[in-house]
Amino acid sequence: MNRCDAAPRTTATPAGLRAWSVAAVACLAIVVAGAFSTMPGLLIDPLRDEFAWSRGSIGFATSVNMVLYGLTAPFAAALMDRFGIRRVVVAALATIACGALLTTFMTAAWQLTLYWGLLVGLGTGSMAMAFAATVTDRWFARRKGLVTGVLAAGSVFGQMVFLPVLSRIIERYQWRPSLVTVALAAVATAPLIWCVLRDHPADIGRRPYGSDTFVPKPRPVQGAAARSVRVLGDSARTGPFWLLAATFAICGASTNGIMWTHFTPAAHDHGMPVTTASGLLAVIGIFNVAGTIASGWLTDRWDARRLLAGYFALRGVLLLFLPMMMASTVRPSMVVFVVVFGLLDLATIPPVLALCREFYGDESAIVFGWVSAAHQVGAALIAFLGGVARDALGTYDEVWVALGALCGTAALLALVIRRRIPAPRTGSDRADRGPSAVAQGRPGR
Repeated sequence: MNRCDAAPRTTATPAGLRAWSVAAVACLAIVVAGAFSTMPGLLIDPLRDEFAWSRGSIGFATSVNMVLYGLTAPFAAALMDRFGIRRVVVAALATIACGALLTTFMTAAWQLTLYWGLLVGLGTGSMAMAFAATVTDRWFARRKGLVTGVLAAGSVFGQMVFLPVLSRIIERYQWRPSLVTVALAAVATAPLIWCVLRDHPADIGRRPYGSDTFVPKPRPVQGAAARSVRVLGDSARTGPFWLLAATFAICGASTNGIMWTHFTPAAHDHGMPVTTASGLLAVIGIFNVAGTIASGWLTDRWDARRLLAGYFALRGVLLLFLPMMMASTVRPSMVVFVVVFGLLDLATIPPVLALCREFYGDESAIVFGWVSAAHQVGAALIAFLGGVARDALGTYDEVWVALGALCGTAALLALVIRRRIPAPRTGSDRADRGPSAVAQGRPGR
């Protein structure tokens, strides 16, 4: 008997525990991947001191990493449908470990682009939020917003846990041991992922959490790359895709692109010690966890569009005032910034994913992967241009102000997205899940 045809176990509690255990190990993989996103901001000054590289050349390698992080996500989601979640995740962990270790042997800037930009970018991109969306859609029929928030919080939790440790290692032992540390964390996580993570509840005869019926495991989908491109082509014909992609590109620019790459050197420009600035980023990570989980809870109950607009409006105000808060010491205004920005940083993920599900149904994980690619393109542009601006102007002040204005634009774009009016459902549609909006060729309004 095929595992997919096994009799479902109907006990609610064990089924719920199993779903949450799968979510927990998926979160662990995201935590480890998140640790790698903390490194660029910590490496800028050490690499400049050792190799005399410009901020622009280091920022270019970081931007390649971010672009590949985004572009890999939709293909990784399709590969998970083809080869299974845990195979893809274990391969991704091995890839980022190799990239980090090879980076310790580099002697030229192009090698940073190859090892960190290419290998680490491909590996971490395979464990991006498209991975979280795939796990959530397969294992949970209820509490999807909350689970999405928890998994999204995993990346910033990784930053929060590793950032102070890595900055201390760099301060005491230089930068190479810090890369070895994150590589070993990836290697140590891979066996646990292989043993605990399962591709689908049907593999062990379970129902998705909150489902009243047993859901058979779908057949492997051939042609992962072609499917990803086809979904992009279909979704690109709809209005909501471009609005979501634009807002998420601004989201990436105003978070990963500037904060995790340039906040530490920007604070250091004002006389703040690197360890203190890294500590502030860690505090942002602490409140990021709370904010993202709370946003997931709110997304299950409130209009995702209004939540998204509110998040961007508040973030824009904070960034506009940030240049006035920078100082050599931590002032109360900076504490307020860190707390509020932390609550808002990744709070955009649950509502954006909810909107992808609303408009694109069964293809939502891949569509979200492409929307996330826009997020990383925005992040990559600012990671590169922020360094260029600092080299040219001698300050980051104009960059903060420009990003604050962009966040105001993103708030307006979020309000432009209209609700999708569902088509009338037939009796057969009620028995089976209907095709997604993309498959039906209906542009969202």
